[in-house]
Amino acid sequence: MIRMLCCLYKKCLVLKSFLLCSVFLVFLGCGDELSNQDQVRKDLVKELPVVDSEPEKEIIWETDGQEMVLIPAGSFEMGDSKNEPEGWMVDTRPVHTVTFDAFYMDIHEVTVGQFKQFVNQSGYNYKWWDDVALLSPTDDHPMTIVKWTAATAYAKWAGKRLPTEAEWEYAARGGLDGKRYPWGDDLSLATDYANFKGTGGKDKWHKTTAPVGSFEPNGYGLYDMAGNVWEWCQDWYDENYYSKSPVNNPLGPDSSPLGWRVLRGGSWRHPSSRLRVACRDHYPPDTTDSHRGFRCVVDIQ
Repeated sequence: MIRMLCCLYKKCLVLKSFLLCSVFLVFLGCGDELSNQDQVRKDLVKELPVVDSEPEKEIIWETDGQEMVLIPAGSFEMGDSKNEPEGWMVDTRPVHTVTFDAFYMDIHEVTVGQFKQFVNQSGYNYKWWDDVALLSPTDDHPMTIVKWTAATAYAKWAGKRLPTEAEWEYAARGGLDGKRYPWGDDLSLATDYANFKGTGGKDKWHKTTAPVGSFEPNGYGLYDMAGNVWEWCQDWYDENYYSKSPVNNPLGPDSSPLGWRVLRGGSWRHPSSRLRVACRDHYPPDTTDSHRGFRCVVDIQ
């Protein structure tokens, strides 16, 4: 509502300036020299306000109070460009070009407090609060023990959606194309950016999640794109999808051979190898675990 009012205000300013310009030209009368009319017109046009048609860089989403940041339109090379040796990295190849329209993404993973708000307002049936309290003990910790179906229900309530797998990787890279992690290639910096298995540096959480925003953000201002909780994506999982993915705004396969959905990002209980920005995981959408959460995105209309 606030952004709509701002837009109407800007349009009113432009209309006001146009009317002022017309009044001045009439006032000059037919007897004035044409050159004087042209000069007045030029002077008034210089004073017209510049209307910013570009989307705002940061917004606060009204429904859940989540801060969101603009992920700019662009292209990147999706997948593992390092040819990682592990067998479970095979499905991250071949590397392929993907192009996106701009969109907004939550800067933080959805928190316990925000998920409580969703449950209270929607009446959604959620029953694992005691288990959540052991892993994410405050409202500022990321919501965990979340099924894909619960994550999509939250997104629908908030007027958002889950990111596609390609959107997630593009945003997680933060503009660093071809790097191994959201912050670059240097694994020694991992404890400045992620809560993962073990402790050290900023990572003081051994057997729990960390409050959202406890680590450094990536290049787009997104926090916890590596570690803390695996994040559900919208896509079905297909290990061979990369060989047939479309270039523009890919939505993922139409189905999954085993009925799995994609997760990304690693978690508090997994090793540093799972922090790789190209790493993929997958589980059935109606299952959950101690390390699964999510964040949302919004399309720009």
